Amino acid sequence: MKFTPSKTLKRARSLRHSQTEAEQLLWWRMRNRNLNGFKFNRQAPVGPFIADFLCNDRKLIVEVDGATHGEDHETAYDERRTAYLEAKGYRVLRVQNHDVFTMLDDVLNGIVLELEK
Repeated sequence: MKFTPSKTLKRARSLRHSQTEAEQLLWWRMRNRNLNGFKFNRQAPVGPFIADFLCNDRKLIVEVDGATHGEDHETAYDERRTAYLEAKGYRVLRVQNHDVFTMLDDVLNGIVLELEK
């Protein structure tokens, strides 16, 4: 499949309407500058990829990983994707679904620490 901005944007819009429960929970706490005044966008296109959450001012991408990120080929894809994003100047922070559900405040504190670097 060839990368085109319009296809990526359409896919991002679609993903905004089908977020996982963990993404929804995290978004509720991050939206409207609720996280120490930092602005985040959800399902934001970055090149051919779509970031779960993007703070463009701090060049931080937060990815929420669930069960679909545990297989070798999935991990390899995530590594290639992260390498691309880092080459474009972004930092990528990965959090697990389980952590969002069981220790949300700790996850949010970790995100703030990354933002303040």
